[in-house]
Amino acid sequence: MLSDAEKNRYSRQIRLFGEDGQEKLKRTSVFIAGAGGLGSAISIYMAAAGFGKIRICDCDTVELSNLNRQILHTSADVGRYKAMSAHETLTGINPEIEVQALTEIISQENIGELLQGCDLIMDGMDNYPVRYILNRAALQMKIPLFHGAIRGYQGQATTIIPGRTACLSCLFPRAPPPSIFPALGATCGIIGSIQVTDAVKYVTGTGQLLENRLLLWDGLSGCLEEIACERNSACPECSGKEHCSKGNRL
Repeated sequence: MLSDAEKNRYSRQIRLFGEDGQEKLKRTSVFIAGAGGLGSAISIYMAAAGFGKIRICDCDTVELSNLNRQILHTSADVGRYKAMSAHETLTGINPEIEVQALTEIISQENIGELLQGCDLIMDGMDNYPVRYILNRAALQMKIPLFHGAIRGYQGQATTIIPGRTACLSCLFPRAPPPSIFPALGATCGIIGSIQVTDAVKYVTGTGQLLENRLLLWDGLSGCLEEIACERNSACPECSGKEHCSKGNRL
């Protein structure tokens, strides 16, 4: 049940999906991979929306060069673990929710434990090797994965529902080479907001999800496009497996 304070806090979004929808958000546990640019936008909006439990994981510390886009942190946080700074910020935004901060390196060995009890996976990473770990765990544990990525003015997002959609490896069978890429804070905000919007719709059962659609944002032209995704019968992660869809290379 929602308290009177919660009904007041969430009154404007309760107009969208009712108290039942808000209670569903309150009962939802979320794993956010990364407390960087994307993770900042994702976690702030999820905390504000009232997702009941947020588990955010990042092993890095805050650097001055992070602050143009990683809005969870301030200049006073330089040198601190990002997860700890995130915990402080998120509980300040919404003391009604539970926030767990983990300073773990996400690996194939610990991902099952990190995801224990979580209902959603939010991709706030900046590299594909860890994204593939999240994708594999989502398939095995049947947890929806809300993918996002940015590079400069460009960004992308899609929602992966095991058993219904193409998986991340279907869409991107080969990881791009590692690099230090340009990053604009506003791009993180746009893509992170799209990911959170789809998570809200998934939990409350409203709207149309980004299933089998890759949404592409081009900030230079101010345009949104989308690419339809299909299953790939040769996908090494999900082909022939009942728990996942298969997709084509984009």
